Amino acid sequence: SQHSTLASSPLFNGFFLSAQQETQRQEAEDVSVDVYLLNGHKITIKIMSTDQTDDVLETVASQINLPDDFVYYFALYLVKKDSDGSFSIVRKMQDFESPFISLKTAGSKHKIVLRKNFWDATYDDDLLDNRVSMNLLYVQAVSDIDRGWTLANKEQMARLEVLKSKGSKKEYLRLAQTLKYYGFIQFKPCTSDFPVKNTKVLVSAGNRELSFRVSDPDGQVKEGSFKVTRMRCWRITTTIAETNGESDVSNTTSELELSFEYLVAKDKLQWIAVQSDQAILMSICLQGMVDELIMKKEGSRMKRPQDRIRGTRTDFKKRDAPNSIKMSSSSSSHSVSSPDSPSEETASAAQKAKESVKKISVSKNKINLFSNNTTILLCCFASKLLTLIHAELGSLISSANHERQLNFLYIHMSIPVK
Repeated sequence: SQHSTLASSPLFNGFFLSAQQETQRQEAEDVSVDVYLLNGHKITIKIMSTDQTDDVLETVASQINLPDDFVYYFALYLVKKDSDGSFSIVRKMQDFESPFISLKTAGSKHKIVLRKNFWDATYDDDLLDNRVSMNLLYVQAVSDIDRGWTLANKEQMARLEVLKSKGSKKEYLRLAQTLKYYGFIQFKPCTSDFPVKNTKVLVSAGNRELSFRVSDPDGQVKEGSFKVTRMRCWRITTTIAETNGESDVSNTTSELELSFEYLVAKDKLQWIAVQSDQAILMSICLQGMVDELIMKKEGSRMKRPQDRIRGTRTDFKKRDAPNSIKMSSSSSSHSVSSPDSPSEETASAAQKAKESVKKISVSKNKINLFSNNTTILLCCFASKLLTLIHAELGSLISSANHERQLNFLYIHMSIPVK
């Protein structure tokens, strides 16, 4: 992250974790969580319901005997089963959330899967000499090829099938590494303003680039790529539009958009936009590539469990609690009591919140929250804040005009444009 100290801070992560716990009224208790590999194999682990993502990841790694040095070569992802039976990635799980709470909130169509957490295929070499880590790479490679994320011609597919039948996993991976889009994440079909407005595109992220595939009127597929090192910055925008002239929140639709400023030619920068409900995931992928470039430039290595900053857990003030913030010497998760029915104090606080929102509103209901040094972690939480605003301050929002645009994140790159 652009602020590694902030992103790894127990205070920072603990605040958002406590907010999630309180919002969902989740008590700290022993629970079981299923984590899936990409071949469908299920790993059931015992955790606390309020354990954060890194704790859950380390528990999974311990259960499958993955060495500590390789734990953070992988990450947990929330995926959703689509209507056609396939699964699409919703997002990479962040350390300021509890996977158990997030999964319960997401619903029965979702599950947690284990995938690679790096973009440079040379990192594969670190994992090939360990049986467990190599097997994780293998099942992901097979899955990505089977679902068409990694492309192979008939001859290559035949060779891959022979290697698979022989159980030659390392050789299979070596061949897979030579295939187009190996290690890429493919997003659902979406719309872009490049090369022209409302162009239907298939976007993939990997190998330090965003790849666009566009079908022309003749049915031919044209491809283009946008290198991360030529992106000056990017941002996520959400537009909330009322439908049928209704001002009720239930009749509004929202659309996420990822736009990035790209060096298309010498001394010429151009904004390119992609409209997709996976825009936040795209942004997280871009941030991951930047982080990886910086890590390699600095000669750093992947973090290990022992590198985590483990401090005391902070008890933050609850919405209905009069006590101030205090520090706890215990590092275990804490229970959150379910809030009582709304009191006069709660109602007053809600009214003050509404008044505060009114004061910071600007003309035409456009709110621009730009930060030049914001980590992508805030991006995910910003989207949750939008959801909370809709739910808690619906009456205020519904009084707005027919269309409102909220630009809630503006990210500057940490590397120079070449």
